[in-house]
Amino acid sequence: MNSGSPILYLIPPFIAFAVSLGTISCLIKGNILKILDQPNSRSLHTRPVPRTGGLGLMSGIFVSWTFLPVKPPVSIWVAIVLLVTISFADDVRSLPVWPRLVIYTGLGIWFSAVTLAATYGWLVAVAAALCITWMLNLYNFMDGSDGLAGGMTLIGFSCYGATAWISGNEAFAIANFCIAAAAGAFLLFNFHPARIFMGDAGSIPLGFLAAALGMMGWINGCWPPWFPLLVFSPFIVDASVTLIKRGLRGEKIWRAHREHYYQRLVRSGLGHRNTALIGYVLMSATAISALWATQQHTNVQFGMVTAWIGIYLVMICLCDRRLRHAPDSP
Repeated sequence: MNSGSPILYLIPPFIAFAVSLGTISCLIKGNILKILDQPNSRSLHTRPVPRTGGLGLMSGIFVSWTFLPVKPPVSIWVAIVLLVTISFADDVRSLPVWPRLVIYTGLGIWFSAVTLAATYGWLVAVAAALCITWMLNLYNFMDGSDGLAGGMTLIGFSCYGATAWISGNEAFAIANFCIAAAAGAFLLFNFHPARIFMGDAGSIPLGFLAAALGMMGWINGCWPPWFPLLVFSPFIVDASVTLIKRGLRGEKIWRAHREHYYQRLVRSGLGHRNTALIGYVLMSATAISALWATQQHTNVQFGMVTAWIGIYLVMICLCDRRLRHAPDSP
């Protein structure tokens, strides 16, 4: 993506926010698309809540991107449309897990092949496909508490945008700012007590975008390959560690559960609001440190990543100790 007129860069994020705000407001107040997330034994909410917020969020991104001076590649548009369509169908009527996983994996392979294979080889493309598949799934896993996924989207893509802008790729930066702006509008309705949920139609495409745009930023020279992993590490670490633990215990990792760290924090009495606020602090810390490290020597970058690995190990141990003795609230 190349630079365009600076005036054009002011418009798309505003459009993303306005379209998302208006669409989500209509979905709530107009009682349109009565698709409710009914509480069950694995839920953290206690009353039915609409789960169509992802449609409003994604509509803001779609519309705003048409106003970008340099549009994202066609492959990203195609992938998002397919993911929104399949995921919304799952929101309306739960689809079987394995067919969806096969489709997501195939889409990740296709996108990585057309984006990376010719230049970087198939080994890199396959590794990227696995990362994309995992990221879109874990984003869905982590969308289970008021304000959490919306906050990760706002902070994470704002960091993408700021880093791309500093690197000189303004058009790519604005594409990311549009996602952050749409998430900001969604968060106005999703922070506790949430009036609407994102649903799979929001979380799955956003997970894809976090991985795909992270990969594109590396290809375009905006940041090193570790950067997206650190920016979105609060989600990556929670989901990965939780599923590894479940796998080691012989449990079926694809089944819904309430064992993610954020879920356990909510249930321990911390609540949705405090859990989200703690998450925002952690997300901001990883994002700011990642942005700062990209401007430093390679040795400093290595030290930063190593330091965060140590921080997460300590946090996991402390959380496990605290939550082991905490009461389990409904």
